Amino acid sequence: MRNKVKMIRVTDVEPVDGFVLRLRFNDRTERVVDLEEELWGPVFAPLKEDPELFRAVRIEGESIAWPNGADLAPEFLHSAGRQVYRSRPV
Repeated sequence: MRNKVKMIRVTDVEPVDGFVLRLRFNDRTERVVDLEEELWGPVFAPLKEDPELFRAVRIEGESIAWPNGADLAPEFLHSAGRQVYRSRPV
């Protein structure tokens, strides 16, 4: 029997301060990600120019997205974030 690799997905997102998000993932980790340096180019620059638009982040599919169509891969967010919590299996 093959071992199934569990795909990383974001289960919760919370804007913290500035361009920092607190993210929870399906592997029970919680990470804090500062996206300020990632917000450039035609899709992401509006998020940096308008903090209210940045704070409108939401879960969409397996990751996060903003109303202007910007999104980021869950694997990127998981690797870019600083782990702050990992719950124990029940």
